[in-house]
Amino acid sequence: MQLNDVLMISATFMGPVLAVQAQKAIERARERRGRKSWLFHTLMATRAARVSAEHVQALNMIDLVFYGSPFFGFKRRSKAEQVVLDSWKEYLDHLNTKVDERDLSVWSSKSDELFVNLLYSISQDVHFQFDRVQLKKGVYSPIAHGDLEFEQAATRKLWLKVLSGQSPLKMEITNIPRPSSNSADGPGKVETQT
Repeated sequence: MQLNDVLMISATFMGPVLAVQAQKAIERARERRGRKSWLFHTLMATRAARVSAEHVQALNMIDLVFYGSPFFGFKRRSKAEQVVLDSWKEYLDHLNTKVDERDLSVWSSKSDELFVNLLYSISQDVHFQFDRVQLKKGVYSPIAHGDLEFEQAATRKLWLKVLSGQSPLKMEITNIPRPSSNSADGPGKVETQT
């Protein structure tokens, strides 16, 4: 048996195995791109509703989605993925910072800036061409949505105060029915007016 024969036999057996492994690698890469794309689309769609459950879920998936890909037991992360993770860490640190009411406008402004930086870094990784101004200002949020969220939050706070006993439930009686003066109706019969 010559070297050519050994190589031919090896190629015959290894060809299908390598083809399957190549297909699996392509599928993993496609799945990774799909998760990144989902995350970016979700953050873009909910950027005007940053307290929505979808938005928070997408933010919490960043560490997992941009972790990198395993390569023989090591993680292999691209520079773009590392930039996304760094932007996320900075934004997360800011979100977890306690803020006083008087500093809320400064905190909110910084939050907007860091969020736009995060969106921009993700857009670069998923190959969308957005500039920072478009990411910040290119969003539509009706005033009615903001009013509705504010009213719902205020209503929840008021009900919590009432239910916890911190605030009384105000009741006002405007009319007490009088018993009828007609004795034929019997005692305790209440007269109603229409």
